[in-house]
Amino acid sequence: MKNDNKKGFYFKQYEAPFQSPFDKLFGIFKELITHTSGDFDEAIDWLRELDKEYKLTDKQYTIDDFIEDLKKKGYIRDELKDDGTSGIGITAKTERAIRQQALDNIFGNLKRSGSGNHKTKHAGNGDEHTGEFREFHFGDGLERISLTESLRNAQINNGVADFMLTENDLVVEETQYKSQMSTVLMIDISHSMILYGEDRITPAKKVAMALAELITTRYPKDTLDILVFGNDAWTIAIRDLPYLKVGPYHTNTVAGLQLAMDLLRRKRNTNKQIFMITDGKPSCVREKDGSYYMNSNGLDEYIVDKCYNQAQQARKLHIPITTFMIANDPYLQQFVNRFTEANQGKAFYTGLKGLGEMIFEDYETNRKKRIK
Repeated sequence: MKNDNKKGFYFKQYEAPFQSPFDKLFGIFKELITHTSGDFDEAIDWLRELDKEYKLTDKQYTIDDFIEDLKKKGYIRDELKDDGTSGIGITAKTERAIRQQALDNIFGNLKRSGSGNHKTKHAGNGDEHTGEFREFHFGDGLERISLTESLRNAQINNGVADFMLTENDLVVEETQYKSQMSTVLMIDISHSMILYGEDRITPAKKVAMALAELITTRYPKDTLDILVFGNDAWTIAIRDLPYLKVGPYHTNTVAGLQLAMDLLRRKRNTNKQIFMITDGKPSCVREKDGSYYMNSNGLDEYIVDKCYNQAQQARKLHIPITTFMIANDPYLQQFVNRFTEANQGKAFYTGLKGLGEMIFEDYETNRKKRIK
């Protein structure tokens, strides 16, 4: 008798999932519009150059067809430029699509890494499953019993022929406490973020957009404020992130920290934190009379002492600061080490690669800490 129930693996040549011509170009367009800070014309110019080099389109579907589809689908609109001339701008629909792509890119990397760095010491009657199991104890709720694992234990312990389920076979899944979190994300927009031939602002923007999309869709009770700091510090709306640019600024870290703490003082959540993305040393402070004291040569003791004071102040308010340093100068690392010690926070010397994944890992870990 022929046995058709064959088990094993079947291998075949990889076939890429089907993408329409529009979808293929739209993914590239979203990446370009982020790099050009929302400048549609510049993004399309880049797309045309890529098309020449990599043959992205054909006679059946051209770049002009793609632009027309963008209009029909509501991703772009006609608008007046600052100089009074007519032009094309992206819509809120595109802004959401950019944030979603940033989130997918970062979380796709997290899923593939399989690092599982989301554990907490406080397992128990929480509201988030951990994927870890233990024996059933008297008092555990019935809803926490893992039926699959319990039946598996019963088969192993008692056999299939004389199947029976006893209390000794029961297994429950651990859960974690999950608390609401208020976060302020600080982004350095000083001129050094585009110096030395390296674009450091675009990865920072992507992280901010992805974090905003994560919180608004997955953790709607959490809050996220985004601020930028150069000579001064100010907040920006989530919708403005694609248009963020660096300026001819020094780095006033003190102003950023002061604004971040002011924002968090108004939040009712018990868990509060500051994420700071920066690539340079603090080089500017604003004096009480409104004037600026600036010094770009080395680490100015007057300026860095004010930074240490702000770190200590945040510690008194129980606000940890996590610094993501995307430069690797040894003397800057020494500053960050002292700054982190003053706050009892954390510091990561990430470079640009892996910045998003590291921030997301840290965000998930921090929000699952149990409030005592």
